[in-house]
Amino acid sequence: MPVSIDQQVREAMVSDPLSLDVNDSAQAAGEALMRPEVRAVLVCDEGRLVGIVTRKTLVREVVAAGLNPATTLLRAIAETPNTTVEASMPLADAYALLEEADLPRVPVIEHGVLVGVLSRAVVQRRLSEDSPAEPDER
Repeated sequence: MPVSIDQQVREAMVSDPLSLDVNDSAQAAGEALMRPEVRAVLVCDEGRLVGIVTRKTLVREVVAAGLNPATTLLRAIAETPNTTVEASMPLADAYALLEEADLPRVPVIEHGVLVGVLSRAVVQRRLSEDSPAEPDER
């Protein structure tokens, strides 16, 4: 689907992203992060995004600190997200933000509740599909 000027983030985001609850363990996050397609676990408290856990977070906050991953709760190690976007934000503005901050993806919220993830690569593909073809130079 081509990207239009009026399109909102909600029309390009991946809905229902992987998330865990603040009371889940670091071990549960580690298990999720073992899947190659998962680069970060979004941590929620009753649907509200409160943080992010990455492999780096687990190494620094759990392994290096000598904590037990089975008993360490995500609420204790989740890092506040640097950036989020609202689902109603114009897609062009969100893409500019991703480019400027050099972010591969960003959580999408609606009234504080996690509703999706916006990927720069997905938006780039949509933009390239919408671009007119280059004329043949012969």
